[in-house]
Amino acid sequence: MPRATITPQQLRDHVLQLGEKHPPIPLDSVDRTVHDPSAVREAFGPVISYLSRVELEVDRNVLELLTLLPDVDETDRLFFADVWQPQEIQHGLILDRLQQDLGMEPAEPNTTVVSPKIRVLGALAHLRPVQEVARLLYYLTGAATERSAVLAYNRLSEGLERLGETATARTVVAPIKQQEPGHFAYYRLAATQMLQAGLLAPWQLRLTQVLRRRSFALVGVNRPGQEADYGRVVQTLGLGDDLESFARDISRVERELLWAGHKGMEVPGYVLAALRDAVGAHRERLATGGAAPA
Repeated sequence: MPRATITPQQLRDHVLQLGEKHPPIPLDSVDRTVHDPSAVREAFGPVISYLSRVELEVDRNVLELLTLLPDVDETDRLFFADVWQPQEIQHGLILDRLQQDLGMEPAEPNTTVVSPKIRVLGALAHLRPVQEVARLLYYLTGAATERSAVLAYNRLSEGLERLGETATARTVVAPIKQQEPGHFAYYRLAATQMLQAGLLAPWQLRLTQVLRRRSFALVGVNRPGQEADYGRVVQTLGLGDDLESFARDISRVERELLWAGHKGMEVPGYVLAALRDAVGAHRERLATGGAAPA
């Protein structure tokens, strides 16, 4: 069935609705009551720590966006400045407060250092054709990131419910996971609208494929050791039981849009390889006795 045409106005309306329906979650609106902190820390400490850091790194993400998209359009700016960034910051603050309640160290996010590969691409982004490629890469990265977050928060919520930690599951995790699908929808709609409007020539799409394959990174994996941390999250949440299914889910947008001409492709190889490498790094760290503290 053909995909309905998405207009710029529909995209803007989606952003405005997100802002109206899902304001940032106030810190005092959540119930951080934890009946057994040690049990929660043992079961999900590394997950909460990883998620809080990633959410709090949103300020660096904004710097990266401004580097990649020097002529960012008003709808993108409205989304990341007025909706996404304020929501994500609150997610991070709430989770960071929770992990400290559990007796863990506060998050140490990287909020200022933009990676060299972003700076290199940003140096060329003043050229309009390059900026359009960067914009599509931004949407694809955002879609994969947000879908990963939805799956992680779903598993975390289920696990907390099993432990009997209903306050944390229902007033901390549930409100956060309720906001993530709207972010995913924005990236999916924006990427689709770009391609429907014919904003990229065939050579730009080929360049996007090459850059995506070479630059793909799992969310939050930017420094040494973080790959193994991500692998630990995957294993802790049981997402490693079927990595192909997980990879298929988080890459659905790029599979449908960027690789539409590759019939039969269920999972981009670079996505599955990154997940396998992360799980492998986690297992290697365990085998060498270098597991990160919970």
